[in-house]
Amino acid sequence: MTGQYVLAIDEGSSSARAVVVDSEGRIVAEASQSFDPIFPQPGWVELDPSGLWDVPKECISRVMVQAGLSAKDIASVGVTTHRETIVMWDRRTGKPVHNAIMWMSKQTDEIVREWSERGLDAEFRRRTGVRNDSYFSAAKIAWLLRHVPGVRARAERGELAIGTPDVWLLWNLSGGTAHRIEPSAASRTALLNIERAEWDTEFCEILDIPISLLPELVPSISVFGELASGVLPGVLAHPVPVTAMLGDQQAGLFGQACLQPGSAKNTFGTAGVLTVNVGTKPKIMDGMSSSVAWKVDDRVTYEAEGVVFHSGQTVQWMRDKLQLFSSSAEVETLANSVPSNGGVYLVPAFAGLCDPYWDRDVRAAIMGLTLESTAAHIARAGLESMAYQTRDNVDKLIAGGIDIPVLKVDGGATKNDLLCQFQADILGIPVARPVGLERTILGIAHLAGVGVGFWKVDEIADRWQLDRTFEPRMSAELRAELYHGWQNAVAAARSLAP
Repeated sequence: MTGQYVLAIDEGSSSARAVVVDSEGRIVAEASQSFDPIFPQPGWVELDPSGLWDVPKECISRVMVQAGLSAKDIASVGVTTHRETIVMWDRRTGKPVHNAIMWMSKQTDEIVREWSERGLDAEFRRRTGVRNDSYFSAAKIAWLLRHVPGVRARAERGELAIGTPDVWLLWNLSGGTAHRIEPSAASRTALLNIERAEWDTEFCEILDIPISLLPELVPSISVFGELASGVLPGVLAHPVPVTAMLGDQQAGLFGQACLQPGSAKNTFGTAGVLTVNVGTKPKIMDGMSSSVAWKVDDRVTYEAEGVVFHSGQTVQWMRDKLQLFSSSAEVETLANSVPSNGGVYLVPAFAGLCDPYWDRDVRAAIMGLTLESTAAHIARAGLESMAYQTRDNVDKLIAGGIDIPVLKVDGGATKNDLLCQFQADILGIPVARPVGLERTILGIAHLAGVGVGFWKVDEIADRWQLDRTFEPRMSAELRAELYHGWQNAVAAARSLAP
């Protein structure tokens, strides 16, 4: 084999990261860089497509220099990105027709309502496992077709392509030669038939979305394309293939070694996402989404998923907007300065509530303030809201017949011991924090390594190491009292929604 390292790229909602992993699965170098969203109108959130390529490209350059490597040293590349965001571009020039419409944007609400009035809500759930909601990609594609001049005609002539950020990144990595997607990301577009793990061409026609726009669908481990000259430093002495792609939450599930049905993880990122491996058949449950976890060879593994729109972003809001502390690391100290939340609850519905409520009209609220309430109580309430929202979704899994004996957690926020302990307390089950919290990028690196024979899928579990287990120590009575207070706060916030 030529090349002894894997290059992995993880592009999130607000930053990109690149790492180099050796043949033993260890990170030897990493680089990251942030980017900013665009807010054209209230409720609209977009991203500059050029930045979605320029930022990870810069991270690749920096990490290769840091590792002291060149193109000849890289055996394969893995790509994982945030999902549901949509880019549309010209196949010939590679020029985007519009900004990328981000997953949290609500500019497609009118289309969603129109589809609902046509009676398509049940069809979305039955066919795709997800909902008729602005969160998913289908309405974003429809919006571009309706609102960008000339796009409909160009799409019908086959001149345009669409993709989630991973597809756009692959297009640029390959110099415009590869337009492919795998089922985990495709299942979040609301255009994939969840039972067959194939594009639902009939549903695309119902939604008036030209099939010619869609990327080719291939397994999660495939030769997606080869890196173009100039992406890596040095001469391309051998082809460097992209051998693995996954949606970020599915990559995190893989990176947490949740390879058996019933194994679950919660990622505390900008959003918070609970995912559980449900095996080889999709399981559609009330309040949850059903998606593909990954497809390896001909075997499809499915997941159930509960998304919280604002998790770590709540801490950023308290830092930047309320200025309760100067760095995110300080929130634990401030929150720990009081013994409890003092009856204060923060419902972080800044763009509505996602799973399990699916109430996009509700707005954020702070409940239970008194003259004795302090910044510390609000900071604690903000941290606790992250754990309460996870509890909301875990309860839905249990109601759907899925037992969760232990919850693995990851993401930068889980450095916070107070958060992890409160999560265990409010769930009443152990919370396991691994060594190395960036499981998403490790997951895609490991999958890419499988693609070039560095290791096998069933060896991934041996690479997962426990840092600490947080055992629940709260009484059942206090747990019930606190969670009841949270449920009341959510109900109050929802009652104020238009």
